[in-house]
Amino acid sequence: MIALNIFKQYKGLRSELYILFWGRVVTNMGALIWPMMTLILKNKLGYTAGEAANLILLVGIFMLPATLLGGRMADRFNKKTLIVCCDLVTVAGYLLCGFLPNGRFMVPLLAISSIFAQMEWPSYDALVANLSTPEERERAYSLNYLGGNLGLVLAPTLGGMLFENHLNLAFIISGFATLSSTVLIFFFVKDISVSKGEGGFYEEEKKISTRELFKNAPALVMFVVCMGIVYAIYDMAVSFMIPLTMDNNFGEKGAFYLGTLTSVNALGVIIGTPVCTAALSKIRDCRKLHMGAFFETLGFTLLAFSGKHMIMCYLSVLIITFGEVLSSLGRQPYITRRVPASHRGRMSAVTRVNEMLLSGVCLLVAGHGADIMPINYIWVFFIGFGILNVLLFFAMRAADRKQFSELY
Repeated sequence: MIALNIFKQYKGLRSELYILFWGRVVTNMGALIWPMMTLILKNKLGYTAGEAANLILLVGIFMLPATLLGGRMADRFNKKTLIVCCDLVTVAGYLLCGFLPNGRFMVPLLAISSIFAQMEWPSYDALVANLSTPEERERAYSLNYLGGNLGLVLAPTLGGMLFENHLNLAFIISGFATLSSTVLIFFFVKDISVSKGEGGFYEEEKKISTRELFKNAPALVMFVVCMGIVYAIYDMAVSFMIPLTMDNNFGEKGAFYLGTLTSVNALGVIIGTPVCTAALSKIRDCRKLHMGAFFETLGFTLLAFSGKHMIMCYLSVLIITFGEVLSSLGRQPYITRRVPASHRGRMSAVTRVNEMLLSGVCLLVAGHGADIMPINYIWVFFIGFGILNVLLFFAMRAADRKQFSELY
């Protein structure tokens, strides 16, 4: 009964939002390729580890302008059409890789597929905002975030099973899974008009440049900076520091324990998203972001010094997951309530690009630091950076209250 009551909060949204939810589920279920990209380049296509890293970095560099372009296009053109077109390019790349023999020609196909998949996210973010009223915003984005994580739970496991002997099948499944969501969106997302609600003049469309938008709203600049730091530290920790810590502390068993931590995180996100959405609905989005940064920093601190105590590691991951959910629930609602509807795509793109840039810098610092100093020193540096960011959130919240007083 409790579970049913929690999920009842998602009732009453526009039907198009449920289609986008299911589209996010099947799209991410089809994302079997990206967790294995390094192994594909190295073990299947014959690249060295260094060459694989350089290729992935190069694709990441191209993603930055592609994301900005996707944000600008989302504000100027039909968002549904952009999502469908980007998906079709991605599907074509996957299916070509699936039906043709493995070879290095796959690299540009996968790069193009990745870039177009990235380009569509500002349209997704903006479309969810358009289809929900300000009062529904947290529930709408919570549903969207939940769908993405439901799909991601199965993707790494299925991809790992297919990698050794059936890699082509992984590409084909990715292609048809993405295509199924494209078909759903094309045929069933019919009405993409903006929902009517008491959004205030902050959401009214304005004919100003993105630069003028930031110039007139310093709170938005601080938001981009703070969220960039939150994302960068989280991404660096999850993709680099935590695996390295598990390896240092547990040796050969490190990979197994890392897998269990990943499962705890995935389960925590799936259970925690609807629970936190319902339980914390009265807390403002700005405060959720601040709390998210605090709990992520606290969790990383506990994990860094947990040693070989796995119970402490699991507790730390649960705290990190709580912070992750809070940040995710506050992020897009914060943007959409303060940014004109005419600029939602661009604001989402700028935020994502800043997150990607800072994440790359953090990974470089952590990677080089791990070669010359103990891992605990690196943890201390980034935890200190996280604490400074938590303090910076106080300034952001003060600026936000002054800048967007009608929301308080």
